[in-house]
Amino acid sequence: MTQPPANVVPVCYRHPNRETYVRCTRCNQPICPDCMNEASVGFQCPDCVRQGARTQRPAQTAFGGSRAGSAGTVTIALIVVNILAFIATVISSGGTDAVAGGGWGGLLGQQTPLHEGLGMLGAATYPGGGPLHGVAAGEYYRLVTGMFLHFGLLHLALNMWVLWSVGRPLEQTLGRARYFALYMIAGIGGNVAAYAFTAPNVINAGASGAVFGLFGALIVVWRRMRLSVAGIVPVLILNLVLTFSISNISVGGHIGGLITGTLAAIGLAYAPRNHRTLVQVAAFVVLALLLAVLVAWRTTDLIG
Repeated sequence: MTQPPANVVPVCYRHPNRETYVRCTRCNQPICPDCMNEASVGFQCPDCVRQGARTQRPAQTAFGGSRAGSAGTVTIALIVVNILAFIATVISSGGTDAVAGGGWGGLLGQQTPLHEGLGMLGAATYPGGGPLHGVAAGEYYRLVTGMFLHFGLLHLALNMWVLWSVGRPLEQTLGRARYFALYMIAGIGGNVAAYAFTAPNVINAGASGAVFGLFGALIVVWRRMRLSVAGIVPVLILNLVLTFSISNISVGGHIGGLITGTLAAIGLAYAPRNHRTLVQVAAFVVLALLLAVLVAWRTTDLIG
């Protein structure tokens, strides 16, 4: 590169009105303080930083995911979606009964029109007759939408607190895409179990299935990383005790979510390093097929 005469002060190559004696360690172009990017040795210009980002392999977690999950973006987004869905249930009710006034001594909200339209419902007829509705009638979207609805503010707050506490370390360890896929299949697995093993005319709702799946996944992942799970197992056991002790709780949804999330985490954590992503995707596909078979069996059982 041609050097300027000795009596000429170098100027930044991006800001010609700024004098500088600092040069990029890669291309040797003069750079001002606004253009400096600290490197292992010296500073680099923005162009060299962008070029290096294109050629450098992104850092990955121990299970093949992106380290971008350390920001907890997906967990925050899921919490926001659940809160917005709760606000929608309150609006659909036309009153405050959706916030509180139902079970647990009035601390849980009552059923709203949004629960009736999008909650996890196996099969039922509308009051006064009419066509069958629910999953058995082809409303398969309920297996997904039901996991974002909650019965009252307390129900929402408990699930979101656990999601915040358990979801962030999982997202950081697995990466955003794998974590989101885990959350969704655990929640759907919980709703499938509720569909298959509970009364078909009862509406179920809540993120509990997904949350229980995250509990099981965190235990699997931390054991794979040889980290202590002593603080997690007692909390999971306590939640299982409450699941079987308190009425109006979807046992099938909780246990189904726990089993699905645990199996999905095994597929993520124990996939061989070679072809890791392919094996992980295959594990989720197999789980999805098993859930589809369970749905088909229950539908046949209900409608013949």
